Amino acid sequence: MDKKWLDQVISKYSSPSGRILGILGEIQKAKKYLPKEDLVYVSKKIGIPISQIYSLATFYSFFELQPIGEHIITVCTGTACHVKGAPKIISALETLLGVEEGKTSPDGKFSLTTEDRCFTLNTARCFGACSMAPVLRIDGNIYGYNTPAKLPNILKSYGWRKK
Repeated sequence: MDKKWLDQVISKYSSPSGRILGILGEIQKAKKYLPKEDLVYVSKKIGIPISQIYSLATFYSFFELQPIGEHIITVCTGTACHVKGAPKIISALETLLGVEEGKTSPDGKFSLTTEDRCFTLNTARCFGACSMAPVLRIDGNIYGYNTPAKLPNILKSYGWRKK
């Protein structure tokens, strides 16, 4: 933890309105997640209970409490995607990436990160692309009509190599 850097971030947000979200947003942007020790430090420094900070960090889905990968893979699990094979896509990705099946993070999110922190696999309820089911998103790019057989070629474009 870099206390000097955290102090600089905290000092930028003196106004109570949006203060905590601003601070958490900067930490997330710099570190790609919210380390527990940083949250505890911020709590003590600004005099807000850690429970309140943790409550905000878990309420907003864009905050991560665990380290995440360089590339974020999100599989749609909405009804159309589920019916057309999302569970098979998730299972195939778990195997290809070598991540533990069905693991959830302490905040209850389904989120799996590879050991090398290259990829994080998670799910979302709906992308609004039902006509292309099953759908996945990698770093904001949408891929539709997926099958387990198509996944290796998609992953290769993000630096994945078969182990």
